[in-house]
Amino acid sequence: MLDARIPDGPLDEKWQRHRFEMKLVSPSNRRRFRILVVGSGLAGASAAASLGELGYQVDCFCFQDSPRRAHSIAAQGGINAAKNYQNDGDSVFRLFYDTIKGGDFRAREANVHRLAEVSNQIIDQCVAQGVPFAREYGGLLDNRSFGGAQVSRTFYARGQTGQQLLLGAYGALSRQIQAGRVRMHTRTEMLDLVVVGGQARGLVTRHLVSGRIARWAGDAVVLATGGYGNIFYLSTNAIGCNVTAAFRAYKKGAWFANPCYTQIHPTCIPASGEHQSKLTLMSESLRNDGRIWVPLGKDDARAPGDIPEDERDYYLERKYPSFGNLSPRDISSRAAKEVCDEGRGVGPLGRGVYLDFADSIARLGEDTIRARYGNLFAMYEKITGEDPYRVPMRIYPASHYTMGGLWVDYDLMSTLPGLHVIGEANFSDHGANRLGASALMQGLADGYFILPATIGHYLGSASIAPIGTDHPAFDEAEHGVRERIDRLLAIGGRRSVESFHRRLGNLMWEHCGMSRRAGGLRQAIVETQALRAEFWEDARVAGTNESLNVSLERAGRVADFLEFAEVLCWDALQREESCGAHFREEHQTPEGEAARDDDRFAHVSAWEYRGVGTKPVEHREPLVFENVALATRSYK
Repeated sequence: MLDARIPDGPLDEKWQRHRFEMKLVSPSNRRRFRILVVGSGLAGASAAASLGELGYQVDCFCFQDSPRRAHSIAAQGGINAAKNYQNDGDSVFRLFYDTIKGGDFRAREANVHRLAEVSNQIIDQCVAQGVPFAREYGGLLDNRSFGGAQVSRTFYARGQTGQQLLLGAYGALSRQIQAGRVRMHTRTEMLDLVVVGGQARGLVTRHLVSGRIARWAGDAVVLATGGYGNIFYLSTNAIGCNVTAAFRAYKKGAWFANPCYTQIHPTCIPASGEHQSKLTLMSESLRNDGRIWVPLGKDDARAPGDIPEDERDYYLERKYPSFGNLSPRDISSRAAKEVCDEGRGVGPLGRGVYLDFADSIARLGEDTIRARYGNLFAMYEKITGEDPYRVPMRIYPASHYTMGGLWVDYDLMSTLPGLHVIGEANFSDHGANRLGASALMQGLADGYFILPATIGHYLGSASIAPIGTDHPAFDEAEHGVRERIDRLLAIGGRRSVESFHRRLGNLMWEHCGMSRRAGGLRQAIVETQALRAEFWEDARVAGTNESLNVSLERAGRVADFLEFAEVLCWDALQREESCGAHFREEHQTPEGEAARDDDRFAHVSAWEYRGVGTKPVEHREPLVFENVALATRSYK
C-alpha cells in the first residue's frame, strides 16, 4: 500500500491546514539550497521562477534553444478556473466534482480539490503578468465552455492560450535569471538521475550541440518534463517530446503510476498519408460553435454541402443530448471511431468526421466566429487547403495527453525522496481522463503555488548532507550514460531510428490505443520485446557524440519508448475494467459505454522497475471517496 500523506480534516480545509503545519525554510537559509528543475514549460518555468523569487538557488534545464519553445506553447483552448464570472452556478466544489467525474472517479479527492481551490489564484497571477485574456465588452474577463462541464469557466486568449501563459511564465523566469537566482541551461538534455543515500541529489546531462556530458549536484530535483504521448509516434505533441527523463527516474527508483491512462483528443486534423511524422491539434474550444456529424449512409462520397440535413447524423447530440458536442474527450473520441468503423467516415482515408460551423456563422455572423477562432481557422486552411468558413473541418482522434506519470504524494514528491514531479509528468490530478483546459491549470498550480510550499517542507525536514559532483554516485551515473551512448553509436545497423519509432507507434495504437483487449495487449508485449531486440541489432545511428547529432538524440529517446511500452501494456492488461480513456473491449455496458469495476480497481497502480524485459511489480494506493459518491458516468 502506498501512503499519499493526505492531510486530515475536512476536504476544503486540508490544503490551508497543511500549509500551516508544514515546516518552513527561513529567507536567509533558502539561498543555501540548490534546486535542479528539469523542463521549462508552464510547470517548469513557473516553478523555477517561483523558487527563485523565494530565494533558492535554481538551475533550470531544457533541451529546446529557449524556454519559449517548450511544448506548452502549443496549447490552444484555455485554462479552467472557478471564478463564476458568468454567474451560471460554478464554484470550487463544482470544478472539483466535474474533474473527479471527468476522470471517471480514478483521481484523489484531496489533490483535485486543492487544484480547484488554487485555480482562481492562477488567473489573478496571470492577469498581473499581463496575459491578454479575452474580455467582454464591459472589460471583464470572458469565459467559454469546454467538454465535460455545463458551466463556462474556461479563460482564453483566442486559440493561443498556452503561448500567452508561457510568455507570462517566461517573463517571471527571465526576471530571476537577471537577478542571478536562476541559471538557465538550454539545449541540455537530462540523461540520468543521481541518487545518493536514497535521495535524489543530481543529474547527468548532455549538451545537444557540443555533446558535452556534465554533472549537476543539488539538494532536490524537480521533473517538469511533460508526458509520453509520442509513444504512439503520430500524436499532437512536438516531435521532441519524450519519456526519457521520467523513465530514467523510474529506473532509479521512482514508481510509475497509471501509465495506461493515455488521452486520445477527438479534435485533430486527420492523417493524410503514411508520410506524416505528427498530427495537428484543433482546439476543443471549437466544439462550442461547431457541430460534429457524419453522413447517415456508408461510403457517402458526396461533398458535405450536397448532403441534406435529414441525411446527416449529429451523433454526439443524438447519443449525449445533455452535453452534445461538448461531451468529454474519451467519450467523443470513441464515438468518432465507432462511426468511422461503421464505414461512415469522411475524407481521403475514411478516418474523419465533420466539424461544421455553418449554423454558428448563420446565427452569429462570420466576424464573431473569426474573432473567436480566427487563428485556428487560418492554421487549418494552411495545412489542408480548405476554408473552414465555407466547408466543414474534418477531424479525427489522435494521441494527445497522458494522465499517467510518476507517482507523487500530496506534496508532489515521488517514491524517491527529494525527487518532486509536477505538471503532466506526474499522475496526480486527472484520473483516467483529463477534461479540456485543465492541463494548463495543473501545470501552473503545481509551479506557482503548490511546489514552492511543499518543497520547503522537504528541505526543512530531511537530512541533506553537502555533496559534490565528485561523489561516486556521479561517477556511476556518468559511466552509465556514456556506455549507453557508445552502445547506440556502435549498433551500425541499416534502418533508421524513425522507422522503429513508427513501427512501435503503429503497434501501440493498434493494441493499446483507443481500445484494448487482453489478447492484443499480450501480443503487444511480445512484439515490443522483439522490436526492441531488432532495434539494438539493426538501428542506424550516424555521427559521433562530440557534436550536434539529432540521430543520436532520437535513438536514445526511442530506446526508452521501446522499454516503457511494456510498462504501459502491463498496466493496461492488469486493469480489467473500462474507465475514462482506458477502454477494455471486454468490459463495456450493453450501450457500449465504459464499465468500471470499483470493487477491484478503485486504486492507483504504481509500478516498480525490475529490469529490462522483466514484468514490473505493481503497488497500489487505494482511492477513498468521502465527498463524492461513486456513480456511473452519464453525459446523456
